Amino acid sequence: MMGFQSDTQQKLFYTCLNLEKRIRKDHILRDIAKHIDFDFVYKQVEDKYGSKGNVSVPPPVILKMMLLLIFYNIKNGF
Repeated sequence: MMGFQSDTQQKLFYTCLNLEKRIRKDHILRDIAKHIDFDFVYKQVEDKYGSKGNVSVPPPVILKMMLLLIFYNIKNGF
């Protein structure tokens, strides 16, 4: 089953850590998030997911993780 992403993530692991305060206002990833609505991915992949089973990682999250790999030039360890 396809998972769905909540609107925003304010906290990461620690209750005193606020991501909105930790990331610069002029960071490139903020600009990308402002101009691209990643919800289009749900429509593109909806026929690839079954109706039973475990809930998946939301498709926009997977796309965003792939973009981070490209932006930060992260190579896999294989």
